[in-house]
Amino acid sequence: MSIPNEVPITPEGLEAVRREHEKLTTVQRPSIVAKIKAARELGDLSENFEYHAAKNEQGMMEARIRELEAIIKNHVLIEAKTEKGVVGMGSTVRFVEDGEEGEESYRIVGTAEADPANGRVSFESAVGKALMGRRVGDRVPVTTPGGAYTVRITAIE
Repeated sequence: MSIPNEVPITPEGLEAVRREHEKLTTVQRPSIVAKIKAARELGDLSENFEYHAAKNEQGMMEARIRELEAIIKNHVLIEAKTEKGVVGMGSTVRFVEDGEEGEESYRIVGTAEADPANGRVSFESAVGKALMGRRVGDRVPVTTPGGAYTVRITAIE
C-alpha cells in the first residue's frame, strides 16, 4: 500500500493505529521471531512448513508495521465538523435510503481508518463524497460501482 504525504485521520483513529503498532512491535514481532527460531531448530528448512509459514507471517506483519509507521509519521488530524449542520470530516451522518426501512449511520473519516462494516466510511468513498457538504433533510444521490441510489439525511452529529 502506498501511503500519501498526508494521511487524514481522526484523533481516535490515530490512537487505534498507535495501539496496533505497539502490539505488533512489542508482542507479535517477538512471538514470530520465536516461532522462526523453533522451526529452524527442526532441521532442513527446504521442506519445513512451520519455518516458511512463520517467515511469511513475519513478512506480512513487517509490511503492516511499516504502513502503520507511515500513517503515524504523515498523519493530519481531522478535527470535528467544519460548520454546524453540514456534513464534514469527522461528522456522523444518519440517513435513510429511498425505499428502505431503517436508518443507517456512518462517520466520515480518512482512508486509513475507513471500516464500513463498523460504521466508518472514507471521505473519498462514493458515500463519503456524496454526503460531504450536505445538510439534514437533503436528498443525496449516491453512485457506486454496484449502482445508484438516493438517501435522505436525517441527522448530523
